[in-house]
Amino acid sequence: MHTIQQFASHTPIWVWAILAFLLWRGIDALKPSKTSLARLAVVPAIFTVWGLWSLHHRYGASIEAWGVWLLGIAIGAGIGWLLVRRQSISFDAIDGHLHRTADYSLLPLLILTFIVKYAFEAALATAPALADDTVFRIAHLVVSGGFTGVFIGKFLHYLRVASLSRQQAIPT
Repeated sequence: MHTIQQFASHTPIWVWAILAFLLWRGIDALKPSKTSLARLAVVPAIFTVWGLWSLHHRYGASIEAWGVWLLGIAIGAGIGWLLVRRQSISFDAIDGHLHRTADYSLLPLLILTFIVKYAFEAALATAPALADDTVFRIAHLVVSGGFTGVFIGKFLHYLRVASLSRQQAIPT
């Protein structure tokens, strides 16, 4: 219990704010909704910025690290695309909003992503030498990139639905 209190007390307030926001977004996704592409871009943007910060802070300009992270993003994006491809999603080209069914995968995915990213960051904060351990570094970068990629992949699918709807709405 003491260790958990130490981690919690040394965690910056912005991390708790991100957790609260992610929980709110996950709960909000449990019901069908009408939303903008800009609003759907927020979660992938948060995880991308967090990943970029971590990458720069932990590994600097290492081309290897960036490459492994981007590989993780590519893998995750494929998974994210698959997660939403069967959802009922439509785009209203007039008001620019997506209409989607409830997304029951988002809340658990957000919680899992946050916990995993937090655990990697906590491990690196308490044992910075882990950044030099090849197995840990590859796991950190692939998993971190992978989770980020899942949200990017979902968003790319939403963009595709919007793009196809706009093309169909253009009179010929």
